[in-house]
Amino acid sequence: MNNNFSSYRIDIQYKARERRILNAVLAVITAVFTLIYPGFLYLIAGGYLMALGLLLIYFRLPAIIPAIPLVAGILIFIFPDLIPYTFAGFLGFFGVILLLAFQFAIIGFLTLIIAVLILMNPESVAYLIAVFLLLYGVSNLIRHFRESGR
Repeated sequence: MNNNFSSYRIDIQYKARERRILNAVLAVITAVFTLIYPGFLYLIAGGYLMALGLLLIYFRLPAIIPAIPLVAGILIFIFPDLIPYTFAGFLGFFGVILLLAFQFAIIGFLTLIIAVLILMNPESVAYLIAVFLLLYGVSNLIRHFRESGR
């Protein structure tokens, strides 16, 4: 009897970590541009949503997940006046996903609150979007570095 034992380890979290860090960096960069150039919000927000959708396609998530930011980005490019409602709808969907699927409750609640604030104050949409992107990006970066330190 041969007692050779082979051990294999497959790291399935690698893509999730890579996706998280890319999402976080994209969110922080977009937030900075939004704060610096709020007059170009439709280009920045639409571009962010399109880039996020393409990033999610690259990481082969189920088709419905990247479709939401892609459709929202296209709507923002076509109808720039609908930015508050389109982005609030995206944030509402994203907040529910964070609450249910990823169990990231604090950011999920904050995302839903920011979506409601955008609907209540559409004139301050650029700053609320920047706040959301900074919260989301920085919290993901912190979570990434905490996990990589283990």
